[in-house]
Amino acid sequence: MSGFNLDLGPAKEPLGFIKVLQWIFSIFAFATCGGYSGKTSIFLTCKNNQNITWTRDFFYPFRLSKISFGPLEPGMKCNNTWNLPSYLVGDFSSSAEFFVTFAVLVFLYCIAALILYLGYMHLYRGAGKLPMVDFILTVIIAFLWLVSTSAWAKALVDIKVSTGPGIVTVSEYCNAQPGFCHFNEIRRMGSLNVSVGISCFATMALYS
Repeated sequence: MSGFNLDLGPAKEPLGFIKVLQWIFSIFAFATCGGYSGKTSIFLTCKNNQNITWTRDFFYPFRLSKISFGPLEPGMKCNNTWNLPSYLVGDFSSSAEFFVTFAVLVFLYCIAALILYLGYMHLYRGAGKLPMVDFILTVIIAFLWLVSTSAWAKALVDIKVSTGPGIVTVSEYCNAQPGFCHFNEIRRMGSLNVSVGISCFATMALYS
């Protein structure tokens, strides 16, 4: 018999249970990173007492080098400065996109593997090479989880630096006038921290 035969037993075994965990972890990983949208802002202290607060949004895939503060809009005067845009530092799209794309691929692979385990385990156990192919894919996924997590964790640290208090130093206008620019606020990056933490758990689950 080669048809679909539902059996939830493999989901209770390490083979299936690990895939269920990986499936859940991958959802959280690509959702928390790929769906993130944040903002950062600076406060300008103007001599005419018409102070300015600038807010800029940033989001996945975190091409921060395309996000700028300035120039001042026509009619706005603040110490007669900021005639040219000042861009944030860094393009972290490669690490972010690699992380999200890999998480989506793991999500799809886990669905296919669970369908195989739960519906066609009789074929899986009867196929000579299929278990070995599954094992090799699992080893590759474990390695790529480690690589993508490391790359994304490093990128996240750099993103926090590029959008944090250090943004007041990216402009020559700020550097030329001490006390002119002040870091205002940044939206919390809790979901991005979750994406790194979840991927670490996914990696440990495969290596355990």
